Amino acid sequence: MACYSIYFAKGYTHMIARMVSLGLAALVAASPPVSAADYDIDTKGAHASINFRIPHLGFSWLVGRFDTFSGTFSYDEKNPSAAKVAVEIDAASINSNHAERDKHLRAVDFLDVAQFPKATFVSTSVTPDGAGKAKIVGDFTLRGVTKPITIDAVFVGGGDDPWGGYRQGFAGKTKLVLADFGILKELGPASKDVELDLHVEGIRK
Repeated sequence: MACYSIYFAKGYTHMIARMVSLGLAALVAASPPVSAADYDIDTKGAHASINFRIPHLGFSWLVGRFDTFSGTFSYDEKNPSAAKVAVEIDAASINSNHAERDKHLRAVDFLDVAQFPKATFVSTSVTPDGAGKAKIVGDFTLRGVTKPITIDAVFVGGGDDPWGGYRQGFAGKTKLVLADFGILKELGPASKDVELDLHVEGIRK
């Protein structure tokens, strides 16, 4: 009888342990995967910028920026290829530090902001390139035309800020062919492309 009781106790203990093990496995399977943190691009604090430059007649560089834009990104330091980026730009906020020129840039010859007030970028893939670098591919929409572009991005840094938040910062460069987006104004052979210089600092939500 004592041997039977010991055998029963061992069997009961084994059954309980198996039930607990199965329960934990089910709990893990049902739990959502750890996801990347979401960030708001810090335009309010002016810790982000979208800058451009284009050759002027092959003699110098015309530089400017877009003053108004917003966006978000998600980023997991352990899995950077899962990152996502979405940005919306107010096309009328173009600023080349020259009022008359900016009026022309907003007109039909260039951005045509009356008909196309927004430009957008939505990433489709992120491919880490080693040493904190990555290729960000996404759909860029300008003047109602959507084309894939590639941004050469580099991780600048991340960590706690002095106000109790957590931030991540990146920089990037890309080049747009003006004709691809319906900008056909003749600016000379040296001015077919415009270069974008991007600086993004995000605050974790």
